[in-house]
Amino acid sequence: MVMINKIIKEINCKVVYYGSGLSGKTTNIEYIYSKIDPHNRGKLFSIKTDTERTLFFDFLPVNIGVVKGMKLRVHVYSVAGQVFYDSSRRLILKGCDGIVFVVDSQREKLDANIESLDNLKKNLLMNSVIMDKIPMIIQYNKTDLPNAMPVDEMRKIFNPEGKYEEFAACALKGEQVFDTFKNIVRKVVNNINI
Repeated sequence: MVMINKIIKEINCKVVYYGSGLSGKTTNIEYIYSKIDPHNRGKLFSIKTDTERTLFFDFLPVNIGVVKGMKLRVHVYSVAGQVFYDSSRRLILKGCDGIVFVVDSQREKLDANIESLDNLKKNLLMNSVIMDKIPMIIQYNKTDLPNAMPVDEMRKIFNPEGKYEEFAACALKGEQVFDTFKNIVRKVVNNINI
């Protein structure tokens, strides 16, 4: 839920990167962190296992600039991809203002992606949020790999009605990472009522 403090003229909002394990959620956030001016970002908090998997979440506060006469601060999170961390995923989604659903484009990851999307819908409902009522972008990550599914094929599965804006990305190379981020922030800002 967007937090507006009119006294200090600051808007705080929360964006969550959601998807299956090793889909590229943390890679997106690390790329954003590496490219943002240090004066406009906070510290990147990441809890990883020794196999480089995110255990609970990543967190990055980013100062975007001035919107509607107020400073905009975006808190960027990613969830652990593994479904057995479901309670922490649900907790991180609480109060979320926008979602980037990261799809791992590798064909062998299709079932994990579908399971993750179903899990997102379930966790949003458990937080009393209807998926169609929250700004969301779908990012097809790892589209550069030889075993990547075509975007048109993935669209039929993950965005058949064309409700969500989509980006074909390679987070490791930074391709479409900022476009995804800027557009989810824009959608969240457009949803703010001051």
